[in-house]
Amino acid sequence: MEKMAGKGLGGEVIGFFLAVAFCIICPEYVSSAQRELGKGSPANTSATASPSGSVDNAIRTGAAVADTPRPTPRTGPYFDLVASKNVTALLGKTAYLNCRVKNLGNKTLNMQVSWVRHRDIHLLTVGRYTYTSDQRFRAIHLPHSEDWTLQIKFPQHRDSGIYECQISTTPHMSHYIHLNVVEPTTEIIGGPELYIDRGSTINLTCVVLYSPEPPAYIFWNHNDAIISYDSPRGGVSVVTEKGETTTSFLLIQQARPADSGTYQCNPSNAQSKSIVVHVLNEANSIFPLSGEYPAAMQRGGQAFAPTSATHCLVLAACLFLSLS
Repeated sequence: MEKMAGKGLGGEVIGFFLAVAFCIICPEYVSSAQRELGKGSPANTSATASPSGSVDNAIRTGAAVADTPRPTPRTGPYFDLVASKNVTALLGKTAYLNCRVKNLGNKTLNMQVSWVRHRDIHLLTVGRYTYTSDQRFRAIHLPHSEDWTLQIKFPQHRDSGIYECQISTTPHMSHYIHLNVVEPTTEIIGGPELYIDRGSTINLTCVVLYSPEPPAYIFWNHNDAIISYDSPRGGVSVVTEKGETTTSFLLIQQARPADSGTYQCNPSNAQSKSIVVHVLNEANSIFPLSGEYPAAMQRGGQAFAPTSATHCLVLAACLFLSLS
């Protein structure tokens, strides 16, 4: 028995030294075995998921970039919408409708740019030629230019509407431009009559509306005579603010009866407008200083009459007798 125990103890010692020697001699085999054992560990799984996930995201990002459509150059003609806009024209002033066609190149021999009026489906121009008996219309195109312009002289309200710029492709290409012919209007605030107290400041405001461009000038008249801002009278000035809505202010300080009359605002691109100004003296005021008042006046929706001094004395006497 002691021999067997000795042999067992000796065998364990020999096995221990053999295992140590094996680990020293073959470390790569141990490392690979540890990796195989770690595959079933949840912690290792989460640790390895991050790098693989980042690779997958990189692949997907690259795929998304590859799928992004890239702009391709156009090969056929097309309209430049920025240079082919709707037009607002002043009544009686020449209007220009522009149509810019890109990539037409030398195809003008086979393709033509035309203008058609939609109101009556009337062909107005083809290329540089005009196909209408109305001499107000004309085609304008410069060599090597991309602009095809329709000129309309003396436009009227009936000329408002849609005009089609057409390219003779198969099928044809169209771009629509709307023409709006407007007539500016003039208004004087506070008209048609204005009452001013003597000694105050006359402030007349003239507004020009619906004008595609500001008027070049605005004249003021008083009783059909142009107002002179350097006259000996003095105290007369004009301030004009131009923009989409143009406003002109006429200021006359220390108003006097001679300033009464008809004032007229005359813009360069719109009809004139008039207002009648009355400068009131003290004798023309609603409540004169003589102390006389109307027999009845409206106050708060109820009429009342002034009480005479005699009535007041009678009421006072009655009150005194009743108290005594």
